[in-house]
Amino acid sequence: MPTKKEKGNLGPQNTDVKQMFNDIAPKYDFLNHFLSAGIDKSWRRKTVAAIKPYKPKIILDVATGTGDLAIQLLALNPETITGIDISTQMMAHAKEKVKAINEEKRIRFIEASAENIPFENNIFDAVTVAFGVRNFADLNKGLSELYRIIQPSGIAAILEFSMPQKFPLKQFFTLYFKLFLPLIGKIVSKSASAYKYLPQTISTFPQGEAFAETLLLSGFQKVSYKRLSFGIATLYLAEK
Repeated sequence: MPTKKEKGNLGPQNTDVKQMFNDIAPKYDFLNHFLSAGIDKSWRRKTVAAIKPYKPKIILDVATGTGDLAIQLLALNPETITGIDISTQMMAHAKEKVKAINEEKRIRFIEASAENIPFENNIFDAVTVAFGVRNFADLNKGLSELYRIIQPSGIAAILEFSMPQKFPLKQFFTLYFKLFLPLIGKIVSKSASAYKYLPQTISTFPQGEAFAETLLLSGFQKVSYKRLSFGIATLYLAEK
């Protein structure tokens, strides 16, 4: 089991984002799968497959949310998977899923922010983030924390939404993210602000080469990325 730091070192959390995700937690899984037409499940499978060659045994899933990726990481037969998130309500759903498949011994969840990960240096063989890195309160600090807690020769896999670059998909998804997604999100989750916030973070987040460069500046030595589903999402791999 990874060694935790002393309590009290978690640091400040983005309380507005935390409250937003707590509010939408009951409908989060449904909306994720509905709004992506279920493609998000295949993106997570690709993320798991991408880190399989590294044979990770100790894995950290940052911004774990309701635990979908953490559960899929069981396919790698790791010793332990730790999920961290600032949303207690999201992780409550994650814990229910893990209990339902009797994997409570291998998967655990801890409330913590990406900017203050409560573990010692060089602990994890692999770190994953699915659709959460753009929500880091401080991107550079969060990435530095990922680098810090990964073992030498370990891997970080970051799956994130992105905007297609080619016509007409770029124009279509711009309308989808700005109009359709907030409307459906508001109707289903009753949160108007949450599904306006999410498209805004997608459009302003550095993508492709720009984010790859950010990872290199954070200390990672080898960075690659692959656009998925015509650029709707991008998978970044960064080695320590």
